[in-house]
Amino acid sequence: MDRRLLPLSALRAFEAAARLGSFKAAANELGVTPTAISHQIRGLEAASGVALFERQVRRVTLTDAGVQLYPVLRDGFDAFQVALERLTQPRRRPQVVISATNAFTVKWLVPRMSDFRARHPGIDLQLQASDEVVDLRSRGVDVAIRYGRGPYPGLVTQPLFTDHFAPVANPRLGVRSIEDLARVPLICFDWKRVQPENPTWERWFATAGVQDLSPAGQLRFSDEGHAIQAAVAGQGIALLSQALIAEELAAGHLVRPFGPVIDGHTYHVAVSADRAPSTSAQAAIDWLRGQAQGKSG
Repeated sequence: MDRRLLPLSALRAFEAAARLGSFKAAANELGVTPTAISHQIRGLEAASGVALFERQVRRVTLTDAGVQLYPVLRDGFDAFQVALERLTQPRRRPQVVISATNAFTVKWLVPRMSDFRARHPGIDLQLQASDEVVDLRSRGVDVAIRYGRGPYPGLVTQPLFTDHFAPVANPRLGVRSIEDLARVPLICFDWKRVQPENPTWERWFATAGVQDLSPAGQLRFSDEGHAIQAAVAGQGIALLSQALIAEELAAGHLVRPFGPVIDGHTYHVAVSADRAPSTSAQAAIDWLRGQAQGKSG
């Protein structure tokens, strides 16, 4: 049959009747009378030369010819609907989900979000803070920040920067020398993974060559962010990431009274090896790397 002569109204009537199993139900859906549906389908049967329905008292069933025709029309009309909805619905803004630890999210990412918005106003950035390792293949995360030495199986990673740790305190405590540790509590936090390279007070004391010094107690937190808050509040002296407390150091809320400074781990930006990052995700990765330049503390 010539495409220009296709009886579109009759085909639409047939699809609805076949899907609903009733001329009356098809008529209700299409806003016409059952008689109109019956006439359109009879006209289609006459034009094709085959019977499409077996008429029964209260319902209709498809003939073999009708069974062959129905899925073609159903899929076609579904495709029309999807395409039209895509055209008429407002386009969704691209979104990039970045997963990072709680402390890194709050202290490093959040203060920089305004810069990302200024550079990429058409991309929405969503931050997912968690100290648990997130599986990029199953959690809808586009980019993750990993902290450690690696390797990271199943991920493609690029280094952002290596962190550095040093003793810091609220200037009101008057800490000026290592000897002052004998009168000020040490603020500590728990590392999620115990490794000999972790920048702990034990490692710092060994690097500084400090022996026979007993600090005035210890405050221990399960979260690095809480340790930062305790140091700002003047609760003691903390061995903290210089990258995560850059704002507090610049504002004078914390001071670094003495060294040495020891290396921490390296922050990496990671994506799943199973799929290439989208254009928006790659823009976020490039932005992260740009922000990391000279931001290692």
